[in-house]
Amino acid sequence: MATSLEGDEVEVFAFQAEIAQLMSLIINTFYSNKEIFLRELISNASDALDRIRYESLTDPSKLDSGRDLKITLIPNKHDRTLTIVDTGIGMTKADLVNNLGTIAKSGTKAFMEALQDGADISMIGQFGVGFYSAYLVAEKVTVISKHNDDEQYAWESSAGGSFTVRLDHGEPLGRGTKVILFLKEDHLEYLEYRLLKVVVNKHSQFIGYPITLFVEYECQKEVCDEDEVKEVKSEAEPKAEDMGSEEEKRKHDQEKRTTKEKVIVPEELNKAKPIWTRNTDDITNEEYGAFYKSLANDWEDHLAVKHFAVEGQLEFRALLYIPRRAPLDLFDNRQRKNIKLYVRRVFIMDNCEDLVPEYLSFIQGVVDSEDLPLNISRERLQQTRIFKAIRKHLVKKCLELFAELAEDKEKYMVFYEQFSRNVKFGIHDDTQNHKKLSELLRYYTSASMGEMVSLKDYCARMKENQTLIYYLAGASLEQIVNSVLVERLLKSGLEVIYMTEPMDEYCIQQLKTFEGKAYSSVARVGLELPETEEEKATLEKKKAKLEKLCRAIKKRLEPRIEEVVVSNRLVTSPCCIVTASHGWTANMERILKVQALESSGIMDYVSTRKYMEINPDDDIIEILRQKAEADENDKGLGDLVILLYDTALLSSGFTLENPQIHVNRIYKIIRYGLGK
Repeated sequence: MATSLEGDEVEVFAFQAEIAQLMSLIINTFYSNKEIFLRELISNASDALDRIRYESLTDPSKLDSGRDLKITLIPNKHDRTLTIVDTGIGMTKADLVNNLGTIAKSGTKAFMEALQDGADISMIGQFGVGFYSAYLVAEKVTVISKHNDDEQYAWESSAGGSFTVRLDHGEPLGRGTKVILFLKEDHLEYLEYRLLKVVVNKHSQFIGYPITLFVEYECQKEVCDEDEVKEVKSEAEPKAEDMGSEEEKRKHDQEKRTTKEKVIVPEELNKAKPIWTRNTDDITNEEYGAFYKSLANDWEDHLAVKHFAVEGQLEFRALLYIPRRAPLDLFDNRQRKNIKLYVRRVFIMDNCEDLVPEYLSFIQGVVDSEDLPLNISRERLQQTRIFKAIRKHLVKKCLELFAELAEDKEKYMVFYEQFSRNVKFGIHDDTQNHKKLSELLRYYTSASMGEMVSLKDYCARMKENQTLIYYLAGASLEQIVNSVLVERLLKSGLEVIYMTEPMDEYCIQQLKTFEGKAYSSVARVGLELPETEEEKATLEKKKAKLEKLCRAIKKRLEPRIEEVVVSNRLVTSPCCIVTASHGWTANMERILKVQALESSGIMDYVSTRKYMEINPDDDIIEILRQKAEADENDKGLGDLVILLYDTALLSSGFTLENPQIHVNRIYKIIRYGLGK
């Protein structure tokens, strides 16, 4: 504990470990685009102003300490300081300690992990730790803040592992926060007016509060008073008779009447009105892009934008953006602050979870309502009829935007690569929009491995006698393409959809049909294929011939299998394992086992009934049939059946309960083949 010059105690605190690590990384970084520090500090100032304005809606006296809501930038070349002042909500002593040093926000660790994964440091604002970007250019930072509920305090740190907090007796702020950056020697360019103006216009021109920059000019001032004229005269001033030409006399006389003076002039940098209130025809793509970057704290351009107004019984304006890249916290609901809600241009909130459904949480934008009440609580707001109507319109417009984007294949594949999981989650979650969402799905198929195709494209290519949409889900594209389950379909020229995402089968269970055609998993028993009456009769004869073998196999494999059936799906493989028509497929069983986390009760639940299908035209099956005809209880037949079953499990996408037993059988066969 130290004592300040004013006699107040100066408390010293240690930074929380993760924050200290983050600050060390920022200080030592070689990142070239360090101008983002100003974007982050202005963004924080804007948030503070939003908070005090929001509180004043229910308690107008909150603004008694200062009604002028603004942000001010003050460069001082003499002291080498850049000061950012806001008249926002301010911070109490506890806020200064907690927010700026001792209680690490979840974003600190997440941002550090993102950097290790190759993320850009300019993303710092997306993790709620943008304040520390000040140390990109500053060797010391002082934060002076005044909250309505506390005295004026000063926080200070040179990022040496600790910071101090003390009472401040300097110029009263009234309310708000002043951040003073003591710039490093090699970053004094951020005291120049032109650079500051460029940076603010680039990153913060659409901030909803005036940003004023105090600019220092040097100007000529005319001296009218006789005494002042005497002061500017030089002791060594030449006499009139010593002067040369009339021009020199005139010039000298002019110099006697003027003097240079430094003048500080305030200049507002962000005079543009809110972009969403303007006519769409008057807004350029560059303006949309600039607003998006300011809104989303993104360094990349947006992928698509939808700007619209709803009029009539319900009135609101909205501006919705699709980012080019999915955020790292895509499915983290705690970070959902993507759509800002305004009421008649007054900011209300930016974390309204129910404004759009969860699967659209990646959408960035602004909604400005003319109908919602200003002073309504968050809970009541989300229950109002107007709010629900706005949500319905936003979902509709988002789906329209996706459909428009789908017309440009190249752009749409950028979108689909980043947000396909959101589309599929929407199918699972939003039953009212199944049809529109299903049209957005894209898959690789057996007939289209070069590019992903839509379900509409698939249906357009279906054979005349084909009534089902065939699909197969698996862990990877390579595994599915080489699966034994699709042999007959590929030979018959029937197109199969390949699904590799865990959400895919959940989606199909929700959709059930597309354009009147049902989905059919080729991983389930009883696969229906287009067949002639003659082909059906031939298969029945083969079933009768293999009846004894089927009985012998089932007897040997009980209770691991439910039934042994003669298959029409196999061409080159002797057998495969499939599941019940309404049970989990091999792929779903794999996913659920991962989710079960070794809970025995759940493991029993996810284990599905299995069917063994055998190929009546395969040589191996024919040899086994002969053995079964000779002796159903032949021990050698039983060993071969078990080996065949385990191998079929693997080729059909299942996992073995005890792989080592199967491996030992293979080794035994190898030794037998080698004569050992």
